[in-house]
Amino acid sequence: MTAHVVVGTDGSPSAEAAVGWAAEDAVRRGGALRIVHVREDWRRGTPRELEESLTEEARGVLETAASLARGRAPGVDVTTSLETGRPVEVLRREAEDAEQIVIGSRGRGGFAGLLLGSVSLSLAGHVAVPVVVVRGEERGGHGGVVVGFDGSPESEAALEYAFGEAARRGAGLRALHAWQLPVMAVGSVAYTPLIEDISGTEERLATEILAPWRERHPEVEVEQTVLFEHPVFALGEASKAADLVVVGSRGLGGFGSAVLGSVSHGVLHHASCPVAVVRAKA
Repeated sequence: MTAHVVVGTDGSPSAEAAVGWAAEDAVRRGGALRIVHVREDWRRGTPRELEESLTEEARGVLETAASLARGRAPGVDVTTSLETGRPVEVLRREAEDAEQIVIGSRGRGGFAGLLLGSVSLSLAGHVAVPVVVVRGEERGGHGGVVVGFDGSPESEAALEYAFGEAARRGAGLRALHAWQLPVMAVGSVAYTPLIEDISGTEERLATEILAPWRERHPEVEVEQTVLFEHPVFALGEASKAADLVVVGSRGLGGFGSAVLGSVSHGVLHHASCPVAVVRAKA
């Protein structure tokens, strides 16, 4: 199948925002867009008239989404698919041959209960391809990409994705490394010198991690930021002036215990812009 981006829709505001974002992303990638709507598996005995009406409504959701995508990204190759079943199961299957999955942060209808903690969190980090979660709020573009990194395999995958996104967009990249004191060090009598010492070490570590990526992507302007701060707060603040935040599905070091449900989970809840969750390759 041709390289393509998959977006799930149910007609909700955040789903419409996801469709628009996915259409533009497909164009940047030079691929196609596949729009998927999942309807409930209606019980046997459903009146025929009602089933036909609901089916027509579902088709209308897809037609509206396709029209929105073509309007946002003229020339994009759009296909639609009406599926029956559970949204998570269908989208996990769709992810098998897609470049990435894009979904809204909340939903309704065929994506009933599409809240962070349900479909979004059941996909992010659980499929091999990146998962982008888009909020429904429209806001002006800032043109920048933010990526959180700590040297873990997942953050390396996030860096690869983020540099690629920045290059395709012709945008700057802010590479953010946030660190915290080890629990045993909190309350140390040498608190300030300890912070200064660790800060210098973390700055050098960040420079070493980014060096090969800068060499591979000399066209990308990189701003390196190292902060003594909680990663979720740091990335949340950075998202206010970004078009996309990229995080790995789990991490280590400065992103201590960053399994999905901690840092990635927190960023999905608090970021002000779309969030891409990237899993390390097997």
